[in-house]
Amino acid sequence: MSNSIYNKLLDKEATLAVIGLGYVGLPIALEFARKIKVVGFDINAERVEMMKKGVDPSNELDASEFEGCDITFTCDTDDLKDVNFFVVAVPTPIDEANLPNLTPLLGASRTVGKVLKKGDYVVFESTVYPGCTEEDCVPVLEEESGLKFRDDFMVGYSPERINPGDKEHTLQNVIKVVSGCCETSLDQIAKTYELVVGAGVHRASSIKVAEAAKIIENTQRDVNIALINELSIIFNKLGINTFDVLEAAGTKWNFLKFTPGLVGGHCIGVDPYYLTHKAMQAGYHSKVINSGRYVNDSMGFYIGKTTVKKILAKGKTIQDARVLVMGATFKEDVSDIRNSKVIDIITELKSFMVDVDLVDPHASSEEMEHEYGVALTEAPANDYDAVIVAVNHQEYKAMSENDFKAMLRDDKGVFVDVKGIFKGKINDLEYWSL
Repeated sequence: MSNSIYNKLLDKEATLAVIGLGYVGLPIALEFARKIKVVGFDINAERVEMMKKGVDPSNELDASEFEGCDITFTCDTDDLKDVNFFVVAVPTPIDEANLPNLTPLLGASRTVGKVLKKGDYVVFESTVYPGCTEEDCVPVLEEESGLKFRDDFMVGYSPERINPGDKEHTLQNVIKVVSGCCETSLDQIAKTYELVVGAGVHRASSIKVAEAAKIIENTQRDVNIALINELSIIFNKLGINTFDVLEAAGTKWNFLKFTPGLVGGHCIGVDPYYLTHKAMQAGYHSKVINSGRYVNDSMGFYIGKTTVKKILAKGKTIQDARVLVMGATFKEDVSDIRNSKVIDIITELKSFMVDVDLVDPHASSEEMEHEYGVALTEAPANDYDAVIVAVNHQEYKAMSENDFKAMLRDDKGVFVDVKGIFKGKINDLEYWSL
């Protein structure tokens, strides 16, 4: 198979394109570009200009990671005409009703379909429900190209395992699941990914198996965190510190170490809804997964309500109260605000007419305003009735009780530590954590 797609890529006779250059697509594109010829395509012209200058719009990669890469960044579909191997890495969000929103994925499939040629390969990386690649994306590719799946072009699925903010589990050192529509395509796709994934690949038996594997990774985490969040609510009613309980239980060799918290972002807080949607279509109403989603989706409101109760217990009038929320991103030390559950805390506080300030050293005020209608406060004041550390950014971990005291109006201040990072370090303030 000297003229195989893998060999052509290796000899730079063929080009690979990555469609969608977010926190998943860009690292893959740059890794491939160290070995083969790559086109990095994104519909956002502004982002493309940043990447041309060696700037990662997601703030995940350093400028040095753009060096020594054979890559052309573009938002022009004409630049995709000579591409033979397409990797689609666009977001798969949910809509207002928590149903899958396949608009970006089908849009990307249309873009690829328009330039698809005989012998080309298309590999999807976006998280979807089992069956989506073959039932939803392939018909679009066929329709736009006029070509026939398997006869004229090959399709595979290789789920992304990029963890934002994680410098340890990167593309190179995490095993990558790959799949193809036949033995030949599986072999070619696996070899191509082996170029960039040092940890190696796992060849799944079918595209559907690979899709299902990805979606249960996040669903399993979601359900486990939901259990701990529910336990946290119960222990709060019983006057027990959840982290003390977890520390004690964690001494058993097979106890799974999960902690309570807000579950946002575009993976764990989203993917289970893709699975429950597909289950519903297959005639099964998922009970455990939906219950887990309900618990996790309600944690922001629970934290907001508990904070209000704590302020009231201090004999204060809630309409006159001011609260500082620290952290707006969906997880620590990243700039991504998509599907951040911190907004639920703020919404709940505001429903009680509380005046809320929000700060975050990593988030963009403009983005927060655009996405949630809430701007960031430049600098915190010194007259808050409660301070909520909602995201455990490094900057906050370095703070002391005196730093928080300086922000509070009086000695009746409430300190809410969502993730329990200040456990045992707060002595004078009213302290509460999940």
